[in-house]
Amino acid sequence: MSEADSRLDPFDYRLPKEAIARFPPEQRDGGRLLMATEKGWVDGRISDLVQSFSSGDVLVVNDTRVLSARLYGCRQTGGRVEVLLLGTGDGSVPAMVRPSRKLSVGESIALFGRDGQPTDYTVTMGEVGTGGSRSVELSHPASEVMSACGRVPLPPYMERPATEADEERYQTVFAAVPGAVAAPTASLHLTPAILKALKSKGVGVHTITLHVGAGTFGNLGSEDLDRGALHSEWYEIPGDTAAAIQRARARGAKVTAVGTTVTRTLEASAQETGEVVAGSGRTCLFIKPGFSFQVVDRLMTNFHLPRSSLLMLVCAFGGRDTVLTGYSDAVNLGYRFYSYGDAMLIERGEYSKS
Repeated sequence: MSEADSRLDPFDYRLPKEAIARFPPEQRDGGRLLMATEKGWVDGRISDLVQSFSSGDVLVVNDTRVLSARLYGCRQTGGRVEVLLLGTGDGSVPAMVRPSRKLSVGESIALFGRDGQPTDYTVTMGEVGTGGSRSVELSHPASEVMSACGRVPLPPYMERPATEADEERYQTVFAAVPGAVAAPTASLHLTPAILKALKSKGVGVHTITLHVGAGTFGNLGSEDLDRGALHSEWYEIPGDTAAAIQRARARGAKVTAVGTTVTRTLEASAQETGEVVAGSGRTCLFIKPGFSFQVVDRLMTNFHLPRSSLLMLVCAFGGRDTVLTGYSDAVNLGYRFYSYGDAMLIERGEYSKS
């Protein structure tokens, strides 16, 4: 894999390091919202979101819950080890391990508790797997180990360990189905008050589940572009969500996806029939410019890393020139970027087809 792949050059931009949000805003809904209009980008607040909806519209969010999947431990030599669990089943589970190359198969790592103190929990190294992962064996059920020792896995660019505050703020207020190793970050802005205001306005608020995988932390590589597919992620679309979307589309109301995970889920479901179908499955859908959207009319999303599949999705939805102009405006206006950062709202339309 190489970041030098010229095919990613059109999706690059410069971002000052100080623009990266390392901590959440003081209030969950205290962020800013850059809104695309026919006259250009408009600077707003998250609280402005409700005003952009009409009665009968549908808002779809991802109710996945982030696992406390990051574990810290030490070798018998005293060397520190970090383990990111990628599964929760019994027996061997896949994990990302640092420093993986120094650890032998069968080596046991003593884990620290959430308070940083030694525990009786251990993780034993297994064989190296695909994508740099390796299998590991936990001394106790994964749920018990994560409860006693785990932290939510903040993205590497925050350059800090998770705190007690992150256990709440790196989860959405509607997180319900455990299984993700990263948050659906656009939804972090939503509060019970915002959701209540939307429902009072006649907006249908519905959920899907997509468990964000560790691939979201990785750089997009040449092999991904060649294959035209991303890492596989599990999703489920409830029957009432599929039905609500179909009713909204039939009456000409708008479907707003909160985040790229919701967009991928809904569009993956509609690839063959053009309609969202209830049920579960896995998707490796890679949305890039030229993609024909079948379901989503509007997208609320945070600002993403340069040269990433997430930025490519947003450019496919809103038009590359329009989106990158918005990114430039956001930098100039002092917006905060990435997971704990601010958001943008794009309505798919003629003005965005640049």
